[in-house]
Amino acid sequence: MNSNKLAFIGGSGIYKLDILNEVIEHDIVSSFGKPSSKILEGKVNGNSIFFLSRHGVGHRLSPSEINYRANIECLKQLGITDIISLSAVGSLREDLDPGTFVIVDQFIDRTINRKKTFFENGIVAHVPMAEPTNKTLMNISKVVLESLNIKNSLGGTYLAMEGPQFSSKSESLLYRSWNCDVIGMTNMPEAKLAREAEIRYASISMVTDFDSWSSEHENVDLQMLLETMGKNIEKSKKFILNFSNKYFSNLDFSNDNTSTILNTSIVTQYEHWNREIEFKLANILKRFKQENNVGSK
Repeated sequence: MNSNKLAFIGGSGIYKLDILNEVIEHDIVSSFGKPSSKILEGKVNGNSIFFLSRHGVGHRLSPSEINYRANIECLKQLGITDIISLSAVGSLREDLDPGTFVIVDQFIDRTINRKKTFFENGIVAHVPMAEPTNKTLMNISKVVLESLNIKNSLGGTYLAMEGPQFSSKSESLLYRSWNCDVIGMTNMPEAKLAREAEIRYASISMVTDFDSWSSEHENVDLQMLLETMGKNIEKSKKFILNFSNKYFSNLDFSNDNTSTILNTSIVTQYEHWNREIEFKLANILKRFKQENNVGSK
């Protein structure tokens, strides 16, 4: 029996999924507070998928106000094993024009005001982030986007900035010199926290505009972004529908160790763990403790 569970996190413009049937709303809280919104569970062609609106219904939360730890921990509570992130981004390359979907495989984190780890105050973990996205999820995304005739790029580096302001021209040119491909405000620390929660992650970045680097393109403004975003939303719904169908076809994740990454990442010896933090991380640590016989009498 397939025990994998799939969730989509919807970014700007994606606040609900009208393609879902038999919808259940999960109004849950985490040890880190409330998530951005209720988590929806619904059926797509008989298969259950989950959906979380990253900014909240009505886009109430700025990128820096999102409780990323609560979002990921609540998805963990529901048994999610795989996350597909859908995000609006600016392009840092001429050939990645608005409407292109970039299947991200790398990140540069330039955020400065966010809680970026579950592990602190007495329990230390260092999860590897050399390959932050899952190749199987990426390859399925490529197949689906090709089948839908959506322009796409397999692989790309996502520059995560703090925001909520857009980049200055000098900043944008700097990021281009680093060979970044797209720029956004939300995939960090989301991808890091997903790894700590032992959830596989993939990022689909939907280009809404060229960032401010090029004098040949108009400067980024909200109206331009919203117009392109509207077109991308309909594409994203088709992507979600088709991706979900392929996901439930006995995928092989045997080459990915994300689901057991904490086995080799927690460095604090159990006898020295902060018991209050251990209790707070009950959902994150559940598998690790059970399978490694940690803390049992």
